[in-house]
Amino acid sequence: MNLKLDENLPRRLKRMLSILDHDVTTAEDEHLLSHPDAVVTSAAKAERRMLVTLDVGFGDLRRYPPGSHPGIILFRPRSLGLLRTARFVEEFVRKSDLASLAGCVVVVEPSRVRVRRPRSG
Repeated sequence: MNLKLDENLPRRLKRMLSILDHDVTTAEDEHLLSHPDAVVTSAAKAERRMLVTLDVGFGDLRRYPPGSHPGIILFRPRSLGLLRTARFVEEFVRKSDLASLAGCVVVVEPSRVRVRRPRSG
């Protein structure tokens, strides 16, 4: 899967997710640090990359309706420590079929996963 990591995620995730056979770029790689969310999502959309983030703003379905982008996965770990966050994201990616989440807005919490899918027809 093609993924773009938002600036708020640990840099080590790029390597970890690449090892899992994902094509990964980061906001930092593309000089998008401190850019508005709309710029980051436009870049992800243009590159057909699912956005992986901790930024709750990307969970706003009015601004980012399912089907209007390649997909957004918003992680909500209990702790924002770098190592724990990286493990939380990696664990979800390892056990999930990310292709089945294309176009969706996904909120991943420790005790549940909420998936908002594009409307059909």
